Amino acid sequence: EEQYNKLIDNGIYPKYRHTACSAAVLSYPETIMDMVRVGISQYGFWPSMETYMDVCKNAGDRSVNPLRRIISWKSKVMSTKFVKAGDFIGYGTVFMATRDTWAATVPVGYANGFARVLSNSGVALIRGIRASVIGMVNMNMMMIDTTDIGELEKGEEVVLIGPQGQEELTVASFGKMSNLLNYELLTRLPLDIPRYIMES
Repeated sequence: EEQYNKLIDNGIYPKYRHTACSAAVLSYPETIMDMVRVGISQYGFWPSMETYMDVCKNAGDRSVNPLRRIISWKSKVMSTKFVKAGDFIGYGTVFMATRDTWAATVPVGYANGFARVLSNSGVALIRGIRASVIGMVNMNMMMIDTTDIGELEKGEEVVLIGPQGQEELTVASFGKMSNLLNYELLTRLPLDIPRYIMES
């Protein structure tokens, strides 16, 4: 407000006043002027743990969460393959099947923002069941152990982030597994991944 008044005193009359980002909108509502710049919060994510704690403190209830996650990341089963116990899956000897295994190929890899560090440790949802990433995450594909899910059809939905059935993979949990901040993860999703706006 003080800086705005200085502009007025110098004969400068801005059409719009704007100072607040996501964190300021949530923690310091008095900074809201004519416009706000909501970045990460428009997708339902907290800009920081401090902001979340501020809102909880002001509400007097830690269970209060005015933000609702609206982003999900999905792909489809490209193919399935039966692998015998003792055989290796993917490049090198990163993963050896310890039992007869059904593996689904999913056309997502590190070039699409699915971190390579999630090789042998990432998870996905298929038919509402958590399934493990097995083998090395390639540039544009990965393999998922679907043995406990049952026989799959080509084209079945695979959820990498978001809800499916009674389960959900959150951006926070994905970020924790891959050691990425929410901001990093969201900005690493390349523009060639199709975006769809769905009605709730």
